[in-house]
Amino acid sequence: MKSKLAHVCIETSDLDETEAFYGLLGLQRRFEFRNQDNDLVGFYLAFGNDTFIEAIKVSELKTEGTIKHFAIEVDDLDGCYQSLTQAGVEVTEKKLEGDNTLMITCHDPNGVYIEIQSYTDASMQFHGGECRVNYRP
Repeated sequence: MKSKLAHVCIETSDLDETEAFYGLLGLQRRFEFRNQDNDLVGFYLAFGNDTFIEAIKVSELKTEGTIKHFAIEVDDLDGCYQSLTQAGVEVTEKKLEGDNTLMITCHDPNGVYIEIQSYTDASMQFHGGECRVNYRP
């Protein structure tokens, strides 16, 4: 059996701001959710490879059940960095991580932590191996 990520659902109090942020990363609305009053209450944003972010409007953001982070792979990390910083998003500097993958990080308008990655020829995602990290639970 093969599996892949279908979608990640995030809650937002501002659908427009959320869609604009993910638009900077190249995602576009695929379809939307409307209630019986025809109010827009959410949508799917497409990565283009049959994976999605589902954004659902809530009246108040919660902290329980929070996603620690998710990662987006891009083919132009420098261009992505430029788009985000020009839009006023606080983004970390590009660095090569222990898994040999280039990465920047930021938060979406809802506080979700995002790793934006660009694989290298040496990335462990392709070759496996052991990645040593400075982490203790």
